[in-house]
Amino acid sequence: MTGTNKPLGLWTAIALVVGSMIGSGVFLLPATLASFGAASLLGWGLTLFGSLLLALVYSWLSKKITRTGGSYAYSYEAFGPGAGFFVAWSNWISMWSGIAALAVAFAGSLGSVFPEATSTPLRAAICALAGLWFCTLVNCAGLREAGRMQLIMTILKIVPLILFGLLGLAYIQADSYQPFNPSQQNLFSVATTTAAITLWAFLGFEAATIPASSIKDPERTVPRATIIGMLIAGFATMLTCTVVLGLLPSEVLVKSAAPMAEAATRIWGPSAGLAVGIIATISCFGALNGWVLLQAQVPFAAAKDKLFPSIFGKVDARNTPIFGLLISSLLASTVLISNYSHSLVELFKYAMLLATAAALLPYAVSVASWIKMNQKAHPIKLIVAGLAMVYALWALIGTGSEALIWGAGLLLMGVPVYLYQRYKVY
Repeated sequence: MTGTNKPLGLWTAIALVVGSMIGSGVFLLPATLASFGAASLLGWGLTLFGSLLLALVYSWLSKKITRTGGSYAYSYEAFGPGAGFFVAWSNWISMWSGIAALAVAFAGSLGSVFPEATSTPLRAAICALAGLWFCTLVNCAGLREAGRMQLIMTILKIVPLILFGLLGLAYIQADSYQPFNPSQQNLFSVATTTAAITLWAFLGFEAATIPASSIKDPERTVPRATIIGMLIAGFATMLTCTVVLGLLPSEVLVKSAAPMAEAATRIWGPSAGLAVGIIATISCFGALNGWVLLQAQVPFAAAKDKLFPSIFGKVDARNTPIFGLLISSLLASTVLISNYSHSLVELFKYAMLLATAAALLPYAVSVASWIKMNQKAHPIKLIVAGLAMVYALWALIGTGSEALIWGAGLLLMGVPVYLYQRYKVY
């Protein structure tokens, strides 16, 4: 794809990062973190620091390796096809399970605007599936069209979110932060658990690295989009979630499917709550579109290297890897359908932790890839990479045994695929 034909520029790449990061986390994480109280701020701080370290390493990698695939491309270059396959497989699991969580968040936000739409688990599941498949159809039209929609969606949500956070600071109730640690767990356990949960809000900082071959001037554009997008999204998310935590009592937060809308209603009235609900719906939809846009790119890159079945590498007339797009959306739909009887908050948390656990392995291997390829780099860069590795492994432990067991099981399911593909090639 020549430079003039590449559909994604700097602003679209930044929008892809911001739009992929800001979605459900800013609206549903306050409810997920409510049981930890103000102690969850420890997790936020560690997550911001760790994610910035990871983003720096990814920006360095993207300057050297500009082909499509992100974590997959980096691990393949450093460690060969075996590591490349399992990073691609894990990344793919993270994508479609994360898309399931985003679809749930979209349904929850829509329910704050139209309560009847999600009044039963079945209706909520139908709304989630409708949002998922609408985005899938948009992405079937091609990267350029999906990128344009992503830019529009990002603009529509980032400004109102920051305004809400800044205005909400004046209404914070100090009592809402008491007790500091209602869970009664030791602070190290709280920090570990909340760091894994809050990392959900930072997944997607690497979004611009995945379709790198479709981005104009990727050596300059991808690193800039990664850092700029991560800082914008990280600031907006932390500000807003911290404000919501200070506006609602914990017993209200823990049961709320739309805590930000509920907080706005309490402060400024029903019209404000409705407006926030609309913004939340747009935000979740934008993130859902961004992740759907990316979900077929890693299998596409792996198929080109003959590590995934060749059908994942086939594109239609619009240069869209249509099979990967459709099969990924089908898998996300399976997660939704098989768990639709759960509450929206429970289903969101399950899919979110699974997606986070599956994303952390590619993060850790990508950092190891940079270290292997840059052993004589400046000591400060090596220290940054080392700390990023420690953070990724620590956060992986924090996702909990259930997510780790499911993630390991899904990863093992890739072994027959890998062996078959290697047998075919050799």
